[in-house]
Amino acid sequence: MTTEDVFNSNLARAGRALVGISTWYIADETGIEREDIRKFERGILGLPDEQQDAIRAVLIEHGALFLPDSQAGGYGVRLKYSGSKAKQIDRWEGEGGPAAEDDV
Repeated sequence: MTTEDVFNSNLARAGRALVGISTWYIADETGIEREDIRKFERGILGLPDEQQDAIRAVLIEHGALFLPDSQAGGYGVRLKYSGSKAKQIDRWEGEGGPAAEDDV
C-alpha cells in the first residue's frame, strides 16, 4: 500500500485549532512572520518547504498527528492522544510542582 505525506494550508489551520496554539506562538517558535503564517493558512501565500516543515514540527510537538494520503483513506490531522490520555499527561506534568530556586 502506498502512502504520501501531505501538509498544506488547510491541515496547518486545522492542526493549530486542534492543539490550541496561536499564530503568535508558531511565529515565536519558528521565526516566521505571523502574517505569513496567517496568509499560508488561508491559502493566500505559499511558504518554502523549510518553513512548512518548521510549522508542522511545532504542531506535532504540541500533539497534532498528520495522517498520510493512502489507498486506505485520505489525508488529515487528528490529536495524537485521546482526551483521557492528554489529561493523564497534564496530570503527570503537574505532579512535580514548581521548581525550587536551588534546582534552577
